[in-house]
Amino acid sequence: MTDELVGRAAHRAEITERAAADMARLGVDAAFIDRLVETFYGRIRAHEMLGPVFEARLSGRWPEHMTKMKAFWSSVAFKTGAYGGKPVQAHLGVEGMYPELFQQWLALFRQTLEDLTDNPQAHAWFMATAERIARSLVMALFYNPALDDPARHPNS
Repeated sequence: MTDELVGRAAHRAEITERAAADMARLGVDAAFIDRLVETFYGRIRAHEMLGPVFEARLSGRWPEHMTKMKAFWSSVAFKTGAYGGKPVQAHLGVEGMYPELFQQWLALFRQTLEDLTDNPQAHAWFMATAERIARSLVMALFYNPALDDPARHPNS
């Protein structure tokens, strides 16, 4: 059992080291993650559609949210496993949220990346990741499998 645990720890360390090296090649470090999160959420708060939804949910808790989002993006980028939140549960029942808002979120994220990095690979990596996250949240929060039931579409 001990050998198995040592092997797992070594494998985990290898994944984290590889992710750190990959991110370094893209010019991504902890300071970049901080700038990305601070800039992006500053824009979210000022956005006419997203701002009110986020403010209603996070009023008085922005510093905590910023810390959590920095940990999230750092964990995703550097594969540290440091983020232990539950994104789907955190987004359940958010008043005023609907699927199309995720496109606004992605557009704002894209613009933030364009403003913060000249590295096309970093931009592509973060955008692909953000798109997967948005798709996953939309599916988890809004998808109704009953709507795909062939019996509901007899002429298809």
